[in-house]
Amino acid sequence: MADEKMEMGEVGAPLMSSESKPPPVRPPNKFERLFQPCLGELVGTTFFVFIGCVSVIENVESTGRLQPALVHGLAVAVMVACMAEISGAHFNPPFTLAIYLCGGMEMNMVAPYLASQLVGGVLGAAMAKAMTSRDNFAKAHGAAFALLQPDSEIGGAVFGEVAMTCLVTMVVLLGAVNAKTRSPMVPFMVGCTVIVTILAGGDVSGTCLNPARAFGPAIVSNYWDYHWVYWVGPITGGLIAAALVRLLLGDRKIRLILK
Repeated sequence: MADEKMEMGEVGAPLMSSESKPPPVRPPNKFERLFQPCLGELVGTTFFVFIGCVSVIENVESTGRLQPALVHGLAVAVMVACMAEISGAHFNPPFTLAIYLCGGMEMNMVAPYLASQLVGGVLGAAMAKAMTSRDNFAKAHGAAFALLQPDSEIGGAVFGEVAMTCLVTMVVLLGAVNAKTRSPMVPFMVGCTVIVTILAGGDVSGTCLNPARAFGPAIVSNYWDYHWVYWVGPITGGLIAAALVRLLLGDRKIRLILK
């Protein structure tokens, strides 16, 4: 009987345990699945472009490229850390296209993300115009990319935008999408990559790497000279990065060959 009582007590022990079962995970609702991610992209891109434009418009000449490089890089790092669990924190059309091509998001969210980023770019540039002095805004063309002048500079600028966007997009894909190399340090990694690319190539192309960052100031200041460079270069670079990860660098889930 003693053995039977002990066995009954052991069976009943878990039923009397003070540890409560975790509540069942509630699936995300429509707002969380569709609208909140787009709002995250809109808000994040708005403040990234706003801060970035102000850093260029009010740039102190003695600091050279250091001021906009640090501001853009740190702004990216902060916004990615804050928004990653809401939208994935793309804030950049080439990132969205590359992440989709590598299986990191559904197709039905691509167009809403791109629209949110472009609208955010315009809002951010408008906020920068409202904050800065009229003279500084006009001198900097509203932080539109006014660096390119002679046609001889175009080839180097396009190549620079392609190569540097490819680099930062690979950091995003390998740090946030690829399971084998995913890292919680991805906000820091992306921010540092933005800083070093601006320091390295700022005098060649302006180092846009982001059509939304170029589109907003172009709309607000009506400056369109060589604007196509900042679409063709970054998008091409993002697609090359996606191809490298999809074909060679990705894990078995992402990689298409040599699985």
